[in-house]
Amino acid sequence: MKLEDICAEMPLEVKTGADRLDVHVTGGYASDLLSCVMARAREGFVWVTLQAHPNIIAVAGLLNLSGIIITEGVTPDPATVEKADEQGVPILTTCLTTFTVVGMLAALGIGGAD
Repeated sequence: MKLEDICAEMPLEVKTGADRLDVHVTGGYASDLLSCVMARAREGFVWVTLQAHPNIIAVAGLLNLSGIIITEGVTPDPATVEKADEQGVPILTTCLTTFTVVGMLAALGIGGAD
């Protein structure tokens, strides 16, 4: 499934990377601890988090994630948006809870890490 398909099925607002939504999503991971994401997320995963600071872009770039979904109405700060634009990392936001987003991704067939 592509990131654009997920956007069509879920109430997500594209904050950055609108031109990169054709990327294939290979799985998903949800955590607010950067160290856990670095240890367990895999290339091509979409990351679900409450975090909205620039370090999330560094982690997404390091792992070559397909994108980041920021939940619960949290808005990324301007430095995060700028860094995401520079590195081509899609950031999507939603008012839904992390729990709800993960459930919806699972219903769409997006699996997690083993």
